[in-house]
Amino acid sequence: MRIRVSHQTTYHYDSPATRVIQTLRMTPRPHDGQHVVRWRIDVSADCRLTTQEDAFGNITHSFTAEVPTDQLDVLVEGEVETQDTDGLLHGTIERFPPSFYLRETELTRADPAILAFARDVAGTATDPIARLHALTRAVYSEVTFDADPTHSATTASEAFSLRRGVCQDLSHVFVAAARSLGIPSRYVGGYFWRNDGITAQEAGHAWVESHVPDLGWVAFDPTHAMCATDAYVRVATGLDYLGAAPVRGTRFGGVGETLEVAVNVAQAFQQLQN
Repeated sequence: MRIRVSHQTTYHYDSPATRVIQTLRMTPRPHDGQHVVRWRIDVSADCRLTTQEDAFGNITHSFTAEVPTDQLDVLVEGEVETQDTDGLLHGTIERFPPSFYLRETELTRADPAILAFARDVAGTATDPIARLHALTRAVYSEVTFDADPTHSATTASEAFSLRRGVCQDLSHVFVAAARSLGIPSRYVGGYFWRNDGITAQEAGHAWVESHVPDLGWVAFDPTHAMCATDAYVRVATGLDYLGAAPVRGTRFGGVGETLEVAVNVAQAFQQLQN
């Protein structure tokens, strides 16, 4: 499948920001089942984009806008060719051994409720892949998708207590539960093509990759209760959302900031013509 992505982030400031520094993790890498056909980043400010890689191997772009501005636009757009690999990941850049992804973070700490939930889901099953499929279905059933009660700093335990959250929250709950069972797991940020004809989305998507002996990394999406398919564009990974956040930064001045995000994920026109 060829997927076209457009992701625009617009910052408005009631009083001009005198300096804005940002790091973007918004560029996908190629791997087996994912080929980047074209990709570009456009920043409205007159600045230089510096390309690097972070500790996880994610492509990052950093910039500093030093001219006072009351609006800043960041546009990311491109096309990616994907193939369904049944959720199996091969050809990805791996900087750490799988055991690194057993580390707990503030956002993925398993409280007693999540620990008990994970034990109940695992039951007597000893096969890791069976446990992970069961966990995918259980998180999907237990935590209702709802954008209202949570935010970017909501922890797995808070979301699980609410039994509500967005894809970021369901992924954090899954990661916390899987790690408590001794299964290395990591957070993934990217995009998801919907097959219901809806292309406009409020944000990107998040899911999880867990490491299974003899299989390697396998992608699970608790928000949709399935493994990742060719409908997914993988962009960045980390121990949690903070390690894969599409935009992180700071500003000087710019009192009264408001943020608008417009994401569009669709099949590319070239494919639709075939």
